[in-house]
Amino acid sequence: MSTSYDAVVIGAGPNGLVAANHLIDQGWSAVVLEAQAEVGGAVKSSRDVHPDFVHDTFSAFYPLAHASPTIRSFDLEDHGLRWRHSPAVLGHPLPDGSWAMLHRDRTVTADLFEQAHPGDGDAWLELCGQWDRIGDQMVKALLSPFPPVRHGVGALARLRSVGGLDFVKTMLTPASDLGRARFGGVGPRLIIAGNAGHADIPLNAPGSGLMGVLMSMLGQTVGFPAPEGGAGGLAHALAQRFESLGGEIVLSAEATRIQVTDRRATAVFAAGERYVARRAVVADVVAPHLYGGLVIDEDLPARTMKSMRSFELDPGTVKVDWALDGPVPWASRPPHDPGTFHVADSVEQMTEALGQVSARVIPANPFMLAGQMTTTDPSRSPAGTESLWAYTHVPQDTLADGGDEGIRGTWDRDDCERFADRMQARIERLAPGFGSKILSRRVMGPHELEHADANLIGGAINGGTSQLHQELVFRPVPGLGRAETPIRGLYLGSASAHPGGGVHGGPGMNAARAALAHSRVRRATGGLLR
Repeated sequence: MSTSYDAVVIGAGPNGLVAANHLIDQGWSAVVLEAQAEVGGAVKSSRDVHPDFVHDTFSAFYPLAHASPTIRSFDLEDHGLRWRHSPAVLGHPLPDGSWAMLHRDRTVTADLFEQAHPGDGDAWLELCGQWDRIGDQMVKALLSPFPPVRHGVGALARLRSVGGLDFVKTMLTPASDLGRARFGGVGPRLIIAGNAGHADIPLNAPGSGLMGVLMSMLGQTVGFPAPEGGAGGLAHALAQRFESLGGEIVLSAEATRIQVTDRRATAVFAAGERYVARRAVVADVVAPHLYGGLVIDEDLPARTMKSMRSFELDPGTVKVDWALDGPVPWASRPPHDPGTFHVADSVEQMTEALGQVSARVIPANPFMLAGQMTTTDPSRSPAGTESLWAYTHVPQDTLADGGDEGIRGTWDRDDCERFADRMQARIERLAPGFGSKILSRRVMGPHELEHADANLIGGAINGGTSQLHQELVFRPVPGLGRAETPIRGLYLGSASAHPGGGVHGGPGMNAARAALAHSRVRRATGGLLR
């Protein structure tokens, strides 16, 4: 049986739903095919850990979504989305009892930095002022198709006002050095380096400084918001908007093959059905599953298959969720309660842990990103309790364990539980008695993450490494860098495409725009250019 649409979108993750919403806004008919029984991809929540607690299965905080012109344009608040903010954006507790804090109010952040080291407050406000002048154009340029002509020109026009080449040098400085160059105290260094650690760029490599500043400044402008009631609220709002405009979503419909006719994508097979794509197929699918998987080898150019052999995934992930019967028992209370917190004794230890992952060694003292969800959104668990998570990166292929527990890197249940104990011990040092607060615990290793979302190969959450050799024109393979693929009418709209990982909808929107542009060209040429 066949049904026909202008566009068939594979995957109901945020990028697929963004693409579908934009296409239907432009008058196209569209269907979204989702392998799982629920929309969302890596934007989901459930009560699997404890029946009284909502935990986000994957991602949790969405500064990029809040800042994204694409997602803002959909007015998702009209479809049930409500953003919640914690008292403070981010905290970094240290063994001596001190805290580095990123408050949503930049003056509060600056005052805290100033108290710890005179002069750092003004230096922080100076960085914020520079971002005010150029940051909006930089964000828009990062999320635009490559090359970002319009917003790139906009950023260049503002470059002189933020210091010209000195600002460029700052953005190119590795995160491990950037903080030291501008600040005297440890607080700003920890905040910038920790935020850079959200990607897999080594902290001593170019590109990490830009990531650290970007995330830190988003914390000062839009905060790190979370959807009220769970991360799934964002995905469900996107889905509801799409369906309210006449779009169709088919769940439990895993795409198995993209039909290619005369070098053009013409249909998608899923769950025994054939979905005809009159104009376009948008694949919110990680690149290794698209090339040589959904599109068979015989339909792909040899150069694409050769390039994909060097495609590099980002590291794997281990995520632990806890249901706590009370707040985290910090050894010393933070000045303001943070929604997110980072765990590392110093920038140097952070750099060492991430370096071990790059060297295919399981970190002895993993750098951890964590979230206090009830602190952010009281609807997540009963009053006086805390819905908590933490995750860290591990090698895709392990050579050795940097610790003493003999973790092998197979990530079976034994490996996962041992490593989760290592992670938990890191929090226990900062919050004595933490273990006694636990009502239940869930550990999701690389295999569990991939089973829950096939795009997360080996627990890789960013669709491929974010390092410079696989960004821009090199993403997912050299020479592409855009949503277009070697197959006409097929567009890559996942995090494997520029601009990469993060819940901002950039790859999905870029794919939708490319499909629309090519359709206009075909109409203008009377179909001569197919």
